[in-house]
Amino acid sequence: MDVKQYMEQLGQRARQSARTLSAAESGIKNRALLAIAETINEQREAIAKANAEDLAAGERSGLDAALLDRLALTPARIDGMIEGLQQVAALPDPVGAISDLKYRPSGIQVGKMRVPLGVVGIIYESRPNVTIEAASLCLKSGNAAILRGGSEAIHSNQALATCIRQGLAAAGLPETAVQVLETTDRAAVGELITMPEYVDVVVPRGGKGLIERISRDATVTVIKHLDGICHVYIDDDADGDKALAIAVNAKAQRFGTCNTMETLLIAESRAEELLPGIAEALQKAGVELRGCPRTRQVLNGAVEASDEDWATEYLAPILSIRVVAGLDAAMNHIAQYSSGHTESIVTENYTKARRFLREVDSSSVMINASTRFADGFEYGLGAEIGISTDKIHARGPVGLEGLTSQKWVVFGDGHIRT
Repeated sequence: MDVKQYMEQLGQRARQSARTLSAAESGIKNRALLAIAETINEQREAIAKANAEDLAAGERSGLDAALLDRLALTPARIDGMIEGLQQVAALPDPVGAISDLKYRPSGIQVGKMRVPLGVVGIIYESRPNVTIEAASLCLKSGNAAILRGGSEAIHSNQALATCIRQGLAAAGLPETAVQVLETTDRAAVGELITMPEYVDVVVPRGGKGLIERISRDATVTVIKHLDGICHVYIDDDADGDKALAIAVNAKAQRFGTCNTMETLLIAESRAEELLPGIAEALQKAGVELRGCPRTRQVLNGAVEASDEDWATEYLAPILSIRVVAGLDAAMNHIAQYSSGHTESIVTENYTKARRFLREVDSSSVMINASTRFADGFEYGLGAEIGISTDKIHARGPVGLEGLTSQKWVVFGDGHIRT
């Protein structure tokens, strides 16, 4: 296969399909989503067979148990894909919505209209259900999609691609509105991220190595985050019960997610009171504690934290703990080490809470809540294409609205500028 030629053909077809999708009415897009859901339900056996091929190949190649679990399409996960499509179909369509409409002194009305980005390229690893998540969000937001899943899921993704094509055709939309790459050649990724004439934005979903490579080499706009070094700060004025519940949940509810707390900061005035209880609960959950000198005075079981620990996304049962003088010291630590993903303050002091919201520069900032809430579903977006820590266009969980931009619209009645 000539990969460059193949990718150009995909790009040309996607660009043509994007024009059709951008003009498609909500009812037609919803019909396509529901038709895809119905087709997946009908094709359960074929999907399971294709997934079994991928799982067998993964076992032969030595994939570990965690990766094999992510690769598996169980009946419950197939149910989840169907439910996800139905949920996205039920979401409000952002395309065409006009906001901020105002009369100007000249008599014209000026506002903003939400429009699709155009063609979205998505590069992801392991989980084949991302194929459906990505397709559904791009389709509902009026964008054509080029999807490149991991080589370990090639058979599963192609089985799902067949369902997507059938659903699009049933709704009268071009089958090329969503294209799943049929090649596992890594050169295809290099082509996808350097085709600005065909692709408007790329979203990488995967490990840090993949995202660093995409960010470095892409000539197409990239929506991404590299690390999830998330912090919880327990303030002098924190409620002790809330602090315990939030700290344990933010770390131990799931270890391997980008919105999991990696560093706990606690005010000096509350360290001796609250740290032992928090540490006991975390250690029962199997978490290794690494602390600053003051932390280790309070907690005999904590090991010494290095400078590298403060800048590490563990994605594992390891937590760094630092005792700080107060709010300013906590915010200074966050400014130095945060990846800009999610930070939370536990406090009953409204003034301090407002300062934290205003001054901490991350994509999600929380008061008295676990960082694990930084998620598109929890934010009411229905689903998300990923998390963005960029400051232009989309920031935080990227849902339907994040896959659109705005253009200015002007209403006049023969008005001329004088």
